[in-house]
Amino acid sequence: MVNPDPAGPPEESGRRLLQRRFTARLLPQLRLLVEECAAREGLCEPRRGEFVLAVDEIAGNAVEHAGGSGRLVLRRVGDELECRISDAGPGFSEAVIPELLPGLDGATKGRGLWLARLVADRFAVTAAAPGSVTTGAVVTLAVRLR
Repeated sequence: MVNPDPAGPPEESGRRLLQRRFTARLLPQLRLLVEECAAREGLCEPRRGEFVLAVDEIAGNAVEHAGGSGRLVLRRVGDELECRISDAGPGFSEAVIPELLPGLDGATKGRGLWLARLVADRFAVTAAAPGSVTTGAVVTLAVRLR
């Protein structure tokens, strides 16, 4: 049977901590929920602040560039805190993320993606799985808790 959730079933992907659909109006609440979950799972400062900022940047990109909404799934996977954000936009690849801090290399966009990739211990951009509930991109970022 094909699982329509691009994040996979919970038993294969760890313990689900938070799952939310979001729009621009819900971004402040989403930040607070992600921070609360990260704190509860033991992610300490300053890593917690960096992780929350990176998640916020990716969620903001989904709202701004991919149709005004998205879906966030936050999981505990082993010794990592993993966040997957999916959207229904046109999709993109990691190739659009600048190598240098945007502005230094002439790029005027991409700071949020650049920052997220920089602070994450694991980062990936994939297309939504064929037949899944969402279309567009799935951005996965994870940080180690230890």
